[in-house]
Amino acid sequence: MTVILNQSFTGISIGAVLLLIALGLTLTFGQMGVINMAHGEFIMAGAYTTYVLQKSISSAGASLLVALPLAFLVAGAMGALLELLLIRRLYTRPLDTLLVTWGVSLMLQQLARDVFGAPNVQARAPDLLTGNISVGGGMTFANSRLFILGLALLCVLGLTLILRLTPLGRRIRAVVQNRDLAEVSGIATERVDRTTFFIGSGLAGVAGVALTLVGPIGPTMGTNYIVDAFLVVVVGGIGQLKGSVITAFALGVLQSVLEYSTTVSVAKVVVLVAIVAFLQWRPQGLYTLRTRSLA
Repeated sequence: MTVILNQSFTGISIGAVLLLIALGLTLTFGQMGVINMAHGEFIMAGAYTTYVLQKSISSAGASLLVALPLAFLVAGAMGALLELLLIRRLYTRPLDTLLVTWGVSLMLQQLARDVFGAPNVQARAPDLLTGNISVGGGMTFANSRLFILGLALLCVLGLTLILRLTPLGRRIRAVVQNRDLAEVSGIATERVDRTTFFIGSGLAGVAGVALTLVGPIGPTMGTNYIVDAFLVVVVGGIGQLKGSVITAFALGVLQSVLEYSTTVSVAKVVVLVAIVAFLQWRPQGLYTLRTRSLA
């Protein structure tokens, strides 16, 4: 029983990482239909932001707290610039966005190698996040994983409040449901797109900060997560936040349990087969957008 609970927590922590990464894709892919392969490099930018800050701030805890909002701004600015220069011309051509952003991702990886070097680097975790919490019965929870879980839930809560309670959120939902009608109603859809891309890319930067607590920082670190994050968005339902939350944790727990009973490679294959089978049964994903036109 203890083993099952420990593996479940490990799966939940994996799901929290996937959720942090997928939150931004839920916005950009869900609203604008942009297949942004450079999303992983925005994660990398957030991670390197933490690394650079630790060079000037001696306290690992203080640098982490500063890195969270700063990484959001850095990655968000990169996303907004990408949308302004390239993406806005390709909204009706999703396959072209895939190719263009893939090229941008390769350029950003090379830029990171030129600036920081090809070898991976490591950021220092605060002392408070380096230990474990034992709750008895042989169960232990890593402090860093608990922090990432709390950060993911906080980001979900913040994004939900923005989408539900603010004028910006209402404009975003209007554009998602019917872009043409939103535009003729006076909503500046281009501005909404750029703001949405800024928020989605900024969330990738926050995910990059979180990943510094569980692994090394390198030019290709984002590519290790980007495919899984897209799967979370597709299975959860395009643009559906609650679907992404459920799917991220479900896939994380499933992968963790399978890795314990088999191997990492076999677990990934089984998870991929399960996803393909689910999409064959329900191609629209776990949740779908309800509109009057679909009624």
